[in-house]
Amino acid sequence: MKSVKYQDNTLILKDGTKLHSKHWMPHGNGPWPALLMRQPYGKELGSTVTYAHPSWWASQGYLVIIQDVRGQGSSEGEFKGFEQESSDTTHTHKWVRSLPECNGLLGTFGFSYQGFTQLIGEPGSSPPDCLAPAMTGINEGNHWSSEGGAFWWHIGISWGLQLAAQKLQREKNLNGWQQIRESLETQNYLTNGLNLLQKFDSQGMAYKWLKNSESTQKEWKSHDPLQTWLKQPMLLIGGWWDPHLNGILEIHQKSIEAGGCPELHIGPATHLQWWEETNQIQLDFFNRFLKRSTSTKFQSTKKLWNLTSNTWEDSNLSKRTLKEQNWSLSSTGLACANSNDGKLAPGSIGEGFLNIVHDPWRPVPAIGGHLSPCPGEAERSFIDKRGDVATFTSDPFEKEQILESIPTLSLNAKSDKTGFDLCIVLSIIYKDQCQVHQLSTGVLRVLGKDSNILLKREISLQPFLAKIYEGSRIRLSISGAFWPAIAINPGTYKSPCIFPNPNCSITTIFLDLSQSTLKLDPIFKK
Repeated sequence: MKSVKYQDNTLILKDGTKLHSKHWMPHGNGPWPALLMRQPYGKELGSTVTYAHPSWWASQGYLVIIQDVRGQGSSEGEFKGFEQESSDTTHTHKWVRSLPECNGLLGTFGFSYQGFTQLIGEPGSSPPDCLAPAMTGINEGNHWSSEGGAFWWHIGISWGLQLAAQKLQREKNLNGWQQIRESLETQNYLTNGLNLLQKFDSQGMAYKWLKNSESTQKEWKSHDPLQTWLKQPMLLIGGWWDPHLNGILEIHQKSIEAGGCPELHIGPATHLQWWEETNQIQLDFFNRFLKRSTSTKFQSTKKLWNLTSNTWEDSNLSKRTLKEQNWSLSSTGLACANSNDGKLAPGSIGEGFLNIVHDPWRPVPAIGGHLSPCPGEAERSFIDKRGDVATFTSDPFEKEQILESIPTLSLNAKSDKTGFDLCIVLSIIYKDQCQVHQLSTGVLRVLGKDSNILLKREISLQPFLAKIYEGSRIRLSISGAFWPAIAINPGTYKSPCIFPNPNCSITTIFLDLSQSTLKLDPIFKK
């Protein structure tokens, strides 16, 4: 690797706030194209939890700038979350392009919060020459904090405590910082984390999102990227087990609608664990558009990881079409007690009914997937054997099929309490095997008097791509909890959805399967 050098630098905004950054430069004389990351976790970190060190990017011929956003790290001002980033991003872009070390070309990179800061600028702002947002979103509800009306308990609490600890560190409140650190290390954050957030960061993003998720009139803010930015060359990176995947897909669609040609990679990744080639994928992208000739062109491409064949595939809708995209559920009433009772059948009419009992003392755990504390692949046969989990299994597939889908389950449901959750898992059981491998999960939270009425409920699941081999079966599992991915529904709207506590009631969920439908819609529009 070529030697690089680095230095600290400061941008003074119009209001006098100083934003501090660290710059890495290739050896030799510039100027160079710039890569910018704006993040809230400390510029020295440089997102090395998922990205190569900034010195590596600099060694490839780039001026690399990692900036602490307002009120975070060593930067001045008050951290107010997403609302502050539009103006600060625009002014940072102008400043970077004016640096003597920069040749005027600017690319942006980063994931999660760092992905969001790439997309938001003041109206009329000049766009970056190219963008590479990863694992991010633009809707504070659907992409950042909740699913099906249920707050991401484990993710939201732990992330909120991380931001709160950084705030306390800036304030030199070492006692408060230590309380948060001990809560995370002992996993007590699942029960005392809410109180710690309220005590130390009640104005923080996570706590506000949690309180909004409990509101009967939820108002989630969605941030709109500038159309001119969406048209720029864009590389989007997502993971099948990342909670922000739907955000990446929405950004992809918005870019296409704006006239852009985004490049999309969805791989075998959680939010913090990616596949090894991601750094090279991004470097190749930046080389095309920041070290380009005037004839450089870009086109929309999709690379998707197949979860069962463990291979990369180019998305081709004609290959993903099922003969029957609608499946129904049927049971004699024993789908929670007998794995052979619940049936999942293509194209037929559902039949039967079922009662599922949710016991908050021993809630059904969340494993793997995109929301649990240990995200990723998971074998769940031991969970499907529980008496509070209903399973519906298909006949063996007569021939191989590829499913590229956003599943949606519709069925009539009610409960004997004024609140219940429907937690859904779609899995594959390989030929001549008993193991049950998760493909996709989803949840719906129901609160209020309508809980007692038999109504159609729709639950959206995480997108996925998988090859279903001949002789394999697919299975749908339904339960009343995903603890601690989401909080426990207490069975009454008068008590908050938090951790298991004495205010939680045993809840019976009644399912009418006669009009049940599992729809496997394609991820991408034709």
